[in-house]
Amino acid sequence: MDALERVVKPKTKRAKRFLEKREPKLTENTKNAMLIKGGNANSTVTEVLKDIVSHHLPIQKNITRPFEDQTSLEFFSKKSDCSLFLFGSHNKKRPNNLIVGRMFDYHVLDMIELGIENFVSLKDIKNNKCPEGTKPMLIFAGDAFDLNEEYRRLKSLLIDFFRGPTVPNIRLAGLEHVLHFTAVDGKIYMRSYKVLLKKSGCKIPRIELEDIGPSLDLVMRRTHLASDDLYKLSLKQPKALKPKKKKNISHDVFGTTYGRIHMQKQDLSKLQTRKMKGLKKRPAEKSVEDGGISPKKTKSV
Repeated sequence: MDALERVVKPKTKRAKRFLEKREPKLTENTKNAMLIKGGNANSTVTEVLKDIVSHHLPIQKNITRPFEDQTSLEFFSKKSDCSLFLFGSHNKKRPNNLIVGRMFDYHVLDMIELGIENFVSLKDIKNNKCPEGTKPMLIFAGDAFDLNEEYRRLKSLLIDFFRGPTVPNIRLAGLEHVLHFTAVDGKIYMRSYKVLLKKSGCKIPRIELEDIGPSLDLVMRRTHLASDDLYKLSLKQPKALKPKKKKNISHDVFGTTYGRIHMQKQDLSKLQTRKMKGLKKRPAEKSVEDGGISPKKTKSV
């Protein structure tokens, strides 16, 4: 039995807290990523990993081939509690190679190999950069991200990799970093921009984008995608997180909420109306309703 798969009983309170953090939760923690540099990575691949490292963990070095042997990736994923990985390598057959992937239950779920055809680093663009840890806005352009299954999985994988932590509130001035991915003619173009808010003479500011790098021209190579059943299982949510269906409530195409109320049958004859002289009943009508004849009033002499 593998050492990581044995049932471990904590001996100290610190170990107990560590194991409690690893237990399944209704709301999972922010996904961590490990960046791995292959044994034969060149300077281009190393610079790409360094430009991305500001969002994730430090770079590790390991001689492995993810498409041939995935045991080392799964071992480090379980050891460091990382569900995302980016592997960089370089060889004659596949130069300037990047492999981006994700785990499910500490096993490889999806893995896509990308080749770097053109690269502009952060150092080559002399502009003001965004603060480290800024949550980026992700934009995907191109029909391939919606029509092709491999590109659709790549889009989901990139969203997982760059989305960052979940925040309850958003500040307008904090929306200053944009990552733009364009899929056209079999290539993926990644661009990074800084959002500049300019004066426009009205309440809404004028938006300008400034290139800050890095810029990557990528081409898709090999893919390792999970089966439909396994992918559906990885997206399954606990019942406690699913919103309870409210009865007698519907929504139209514009988002307006409609509610249906069930009431008992009302007696409209007892309905209180506005008191008007024209609506008052005469004594003869009251006597007919009571089933008798009211006595006539005698005039006093």
